[in-house]
Amino acid sequence: MRTQVGIIGAGPAGLLLGRLLSLQGIENVILERRSANHVLSRIRAGVLDSATLEALREAGCDQRMNAEGLFHDGFDIVSSGTRFHIDLKGLTGQHVIVYGQTEVTQDLMDARAKDGAATLYEAAAVNIDGIESGPARVAYEHEGGLKELTCDYIAGCDGFHGVAAKAIPSEIRKTFERVYPFGWLGLFADVPPCSHELIYANHRNGFALASMRSETRSRYYIQCPIDTDLADWPDERVWAELAIRLGEEAAAKMWSGPSLEKSVAPLRSFVCEPLRHGRLFLAGDAAHIVPPTGAKGLNLASADALVLSRALTALIKGGDSTLADAYSATRLAHIWKVERFSWWMTTMLHKFSEHEDFNSRIQLAELAYLSQSKAEQASLAENYVGLPF
Repeated sequence: MRTQVGIIGAGPAGLLLGRLLSLQGIENVILERRSANHVLSRIRAGVLDSATLEALREAGCDQRMNAEGLFHDGFDIVSSGTRFHIDLKGLTGQHVIVYGQTEVTQDLMDARAKDGAATLYEAAAVNIDGIESGPARVAYEHEGGLKELTCDYIAGCDGFHGVAAKAIPSEIRKTFERVYPFGWLGLFADVPPCSHELIYANHRNGFALASMRSETRSRYYIQCPIDTDLADWPDERVWAELAIRLGEEAAAKMWSGPSLEKSVAPLRSFVCEPLRHGRLFLAGDAAHIVPPTGAKGLNLASADALVLSRALTALIKGGDSTLADAYSATRLAHIWKVERFSWWMTTMLHKFSEHEDFNSRIQLAELAYLSQSKAEQASLAENYVGLPF
């Protein structure tokens, strides 16, 4: 099989890139190692910033988001028993939209089906070659056999464990990583949220987050040891701990109920450089990972897809390599700023030690300053709604 752009991975980055290329008349094929149902079953981020809003608008996939998404003008932070508000709209003139990644993925899948573009599910990419001399080739396993996709360019959107990043020679590829010493225990339930906006909490027991997917479906998280056994955390214990960490005001409005899904996720910061080698480009989690505290994983992937689609369009349709040559440097300049913000939010809000120490005192001072300083709040808000890219 041959195509102009081979895309590995049918997550938001791959689907969005494919849609944007299809709108430009550029043929593309997506290879996804999982089934479509498995891709849609992933419960992920739900806070969309300016990058994703712009990308979905350009892709013509924002209608349902605008109709069903929850427009949020701010969020609350709880620390030392005090709850204060970050006024995103007042500080930046912008908002974010709460709309689940599953919904974004479904909208992009529907658009791709209407485009008639090919997506091969349960097609696992196993090797990439030809990226330096061309033509580029992806070997993949599908329907019991080993097959090959030949293409002009490859977009590696296959995540942290995928083959794309590893196709960049080790003497060229650099990785930067920080693994955090805790995880998030997430609970998904069909109960109304305890607040109309998100609540981030710093507590002596650990971090907590009250989020939502709709006005009737809530998503909650608590910081936990990375080796936490879910069997030790029945729903009742999670609800009780959330009430403690989120504070009395939130607890009084919290509805509890059986979990639809419960899981523990590790937290890490990760960047791979460069994001281009020959005919191979990286996007999404193949290129970078951020801890979810800043709600930036999906939004970074959207920015990647938008910038890469423009670069490939100029290269393929106009023979202009300027944007493609600048892709890695352009994206890394933005990615590292977002990595910094996500790291800052994580270090400010999580418990790193069982004992009071210098860092824990700095945390409290940082949060106290944030609660009182409009300048500090403006900086947070500017990053939260999305930096220019």
